[in-house]
Amino acid sequence: MQATIRERFWEKYALDELTPQEWEALCDGCGQCCLLKLHDDETQELAILNVACRLLDIHSCQCSDYANRFDSVPDCTQLTPALVKEFTWLPQTCGYRRVAEGRKLAGWHPLLSNDAERVHRKGVSVRGFAVSQDDVPERRLEEHIIAVLPM
Repeated sequence: MQATIRERFWEKYALDELTPQEWEALCDGCGQCCLLKLHDDETQELAILNVACRLLDIHSCQCSDYANRFDSVPDCTQLTPALVKEFTWLPQTCGYRRVAEGRKLAGWHPLLSNDAERVHRKGVSVRGFAVSQDDVPERRLEEHIIAVLPM
């Protein structure tokens, strides 16, 4: 049985009141959370790479094995309502982050636009610049840093 998604739920309910289906629907499909990150313990900085998890389909920006992702990628990020504010590396455009911060969803978000491709046309997704983890040797990861954030 598929649960019904309540109309404009993101404006009416707290994150911890959302159904699992509503929570998943907040994902804008950008794939940015699937980019690899390197944490520097000395500087307490987080480097974001243009290298995507091996399970990310870089064209669709969807996980190729979402239901079983933790089996093959044990350190996969599990974003939950309780952790959204702790994941300060989430991009400002992220639907989860925007709602957690009390901001409106971007007009291109699939919940508003009814167009899952719009996130790609707007240039928000990793499509077009991310490369698969399978294509980058571990010794060369630092060459793929695209941003460094304080933690």
